[in-house]
Amino acid sequence: MPFINEILKYDSLSIVGLEKNVGKTECLNYILSRLPLDNINVAVTSIGIDGENKDQVTSTKKPEIFLREGMYFSTAESHYKERRLVSELVEITDERSSLGRILTAKVSVGGKALISGPSSGVSLRRWVAGVQKFGIDLSIIDGAISRLSSASPAISKAMVLSTGAAFSSNINTLVQKTKFVVEMIGLPKLDDITREALCDIESGVWGVDFEDNIIDFKLTSALALSSLKSDITQGMRLIFTVGALTDKLLNMVSNSKNVKDVTLVVKDFTKIFVTEQCYRVFCARGGKIKVLQKSKLIAVCVNPTAPNGYVLDSDILCGKLQDALGLPVYDIVKNKYDI
Repeated sequence: MPFINEILKYDSLSIVGLEKNVGKTECLNYILSRLPLDNINVAVTSIGIDGENKDQVTSTKKPEIFLREGMYFSTAESHYKERRLVSELVEITDERSSLGRILTAKVSVGGKALISGPSSGVSLRRWVAGVQKFGIDLSIIDGAISRLSSASPAISKAMVLSTGAAFSSNINTLVQKTKFVVEMIGLPKLDDITREALCDIESGVWGVDFEDNIIDFKLTSALALSSLKSDITQGMRLIFTVGALTDKLLNMVSNSKNVKDVTLVVKDFTKIFVTEQCYRVFCARGGKIKVLQKSKLIAVCVNPTAPNGYVLDSDILCGKLQDALGLPVYDIVKNKYDI
């Protein structure tokens, strides 16, 4: 089981989907069913609501989450009351969601449960740290639609990505879109004398000159670039934005005569919100992006069926994705007994 064996090398994992109905919950259930619980302690939570038997938006049937004996799970108290398993409540945390306090319990008799845990990156980091008191070897976070933030390396060390026909019904478009996301996840880590100092900065846009001086551009974020009256790339070898990297900053550097001399730096790939077209132009002109923290993408899982019933050829889809990504690609539903 190379897929599971690779996961076991890490102490935290995020499972994120590029769209609704791309098989993220199927992927989670597969992983939960294969983990060797006689050797490790596992805790599970979600940044959204997972385990519903019906999608509240599309009204399509959804797979429910099955938790095995010995697993720990954290969910909102209103959802804890609806569990269909036997569990021992081990902690009532100070974290709250719109559905109540976040509770942590240990499964005594396996069954199904709705999982709705911490809803922000900060609270997820607290959750990962907090469950360590129970001797947890692997913390699993089920991400939410369009919220790749749960896969930030500041929260989890490894990730599994789900994609599929719901993301695009055209195989070539689906492969291209997924490849671009994977390319962002794989951006190189900054190996620089100023890296630790940059990690400590909490807001704004900063520069590092060729004498390694760190300069504050007095910008609250990259969104405030319009207030600049000078070219911030002048004399800089690094431009670091703590918040989102958007097309605006990317284009500004791309159009600068210094584009080949300066490297854009972000905290991690979840801070990147640029279009592929702008990114390709930026790279063609010699632009470079690096990250302070890098995620480990273990595998990509696919769901070839869209909610409207459109079905892609699973073998062709997996083959093209694997060739394009250079990563293991699995159709969990089709091959659940083989991987």
